Amino acid sequence: MRRRRLIVLVIALVAIVGAGAFAVASANRVKGSAEQTAEEYFDAWRRGDVMAMVRLVDQPPSDFAERHRALSEDLHVDSLRLTPGSPRETGDESVEVPFAGVRELAELGPWPFDGVLRLGVRDRAWKVLWTPETLHPLLKDGGTLELTEVDASAAELVTSEGEKIPNDSYAEAYLEPLRPEFAEANHGWALVSKLPGQPDRQLITRRPEANVERTTLSRPVQAAAARALDAVDDSAIVVIRPSTGEILALADRLRDNYSAVRDVFPPGSVFKTITAAALLKSGLDPAAQVGCPGAYTIPFHRSFTNDGEVDRGVVTFTDAFAHSCNTTFVEQVTTRLTGEELSRTADEWGFGRSVATGIGGTCGAVPAAADLDVLAADAIGQGEVVASPLCMAALAAAVESGVWRSPRLLSEEQVRRLDGVPGEDAPMDAGIVAALRDMMRAVVDHGTASDAGLPPDVSGKTGTAEVEGETSHAWFIGFREDLAFCVFVRHGGSGRATAAPIAARFLNGV
Repeated sequence: MRRRRLIVLVIALVAIVGAGAFAVASANRVKGSAEQTAEEYFDAWRRGDVMAMVRLVDQPPSDFAERHRALSEDLHVDSLRLTPGSPRETGDESVEVPFAGVRELAELGPWPFDGVLRLGVRDRAWKVLWTPETLHPLLKDGGTLELTEVDASAAELVTSEGEKIPNDSYAEAYLEPLRPEFAEANHGWALVSKLPGQPDRQLITRRPEANVERTTLSRPVQAAAARALDAVDDSAIVVIRPSTGEILALADRLRDNYSAVRDVFPPGSVFKTITAAALLKSGLDPAAQVGCPGAYTIPFHRSFTNDGEVDRGVVTFTDAFAHSCNTTFVEQVTTRLTGEELSRTADEWGFGRSVATGIGGTCGAVPAAADLDVLAADAIGQGEVVASPLCMAALAAAVESGVWRSPRLLSEEQVRRLDGVPGEDAPMDAGIVAALRDMMRAVVDHGTASDAGLPPDVSGKTGTAEVEGETSHAWFIGFREDLAFCVFVRHGGSGRATAAPIAARFLNGV
C-alpha cells in the first residue's frame, strides 16, 4: 500500500516538473520565422502598405513612412518590383535576405538595384532590422538620391542631304545663332547620387534627342567652298542654286565682324552686269561697235581711265564687257541713261526686292544719281553703289536661270517664320538674259578671267573695287549649270588676279 502511494507521488511530481518545463519552453519560443516575416515585408512593400511594413520593423524611425513616400515622389517612381533571394543565417537569431529590385521611373525608365533585408529576433519575434540602405544601398551614410533636370540638347543643323555640316566650313557664324531657334522647349533628366564629402555622381541620364533641321547647304559644295578659302584671309564665297534660290554654300572668313550676307561693299566692275542690263534695255546691242579708249572725259566733267589705261580702240559692246572697259561704260551710261534708270534696273535685279534668307540679309543700294560724275562712277561699281556678296551671287543666279529668286538657307516655311516674307520670284527679260549670258561667257573665254584656270562652261564677271587709302576689294561672280556663286576678298586686290583663281579652285573641287 505504501509502495503504491510512492508511485503515485512520483508520477505527480514528474507531471508537475513536465508542466513547468513546457511552460518555460512555451514562454521562450520565437514566434513565426524569418522567412515568413521577410515574405510579409516584401509583400507590403510591393503594395506600398507602409503601415503594414512598420508593424514588421523593430523600432522603426519616426520618419519611416515619410522616407518611403518622399523617395517615390521625388524620383517619380511609377512601380516597384522586388525579387527575394534565399535567406542566409548570420547568427543564432539573425538572417539576411538578399533581393533584387527594379524601380520604374517615369522619366528614366527601369532602374534596377540590389539590396539586403536584415532580420533578427526581438521580443521572441522575427523583426526587420531596418536602416536607410534597406530602401536603397546608396542611402547609406547619409547619402541622398535626387532627380534633376539637365539641359536639352541643342538643335542640330545639317546639310540638305541630312549629313553633318563639314568641319571648318566657315559657316559657323551663321549656324550657331540659328540653333536656339530650333531647340525644343524641353529638358532631360538625371538621377544623381549625393554622398557627403564626395562629388555628385549621375546614375542615369536621359537627354531628349536634338531637333534636326535641314539647311539648304550642300555638303560637297560647302566643303569645296571652304577648302577654296583655306589660305585666303578676309574672304567669302556664297553659292546659290539658280533654279530654286537655295544657298548651297556659305563660306565666310571675313574679319572684323563683317558678313557676306548682311554687309555691303563697293562692288566694282561686277556691277557692270547690272549696268549692261540697263544699257541693253535702252537699246544698245551686244554686237554694237563702241569705243574703249584708255581714258575718257565726260564733257565738262571728270575723266575716267581703264585699268592700266589700256586703249582697245573700237570693240563690240560684248568685248567691252569682257575686258571690263571703264571708259566704254562711262560714255554709254552718261549718254544713254539717267540715274533713275540705272537705279530702277538695279532694283529689278534684286536691289529693290525683299531678301529673306532665314539668317537675315541685304542686297545693297543704288541711289538715283543726278550728277553725271556720280552716275559714271556708279556705272562701274564705284561712287555710291554698294552691294553684298549675297546679292551678287543672287544676281549671277538670275542671269543663269532668267528668274530672280530670293536666296534662302532654310525651308520656305522656316524662312517666313524667322525672316518674314521674301520677294516673289521675278522673271527677267528673256532677251536681256540671253545677252548677259553671252557677255559673261566672253569674260571667261577671252576676257579678264580667261587665264584664271576656270573649268569649261563657266560664265562670269571680274570686279576690282577701289577703296580710298586701302587695297581694292576683289570680286568674281559667275555660274556653271545650276550653280551660281560670288567670290569676295576684302582688300584682296584685283578680281582677275585674286578672286577668279579662288573661283577656279572652288569649281574644280566640287
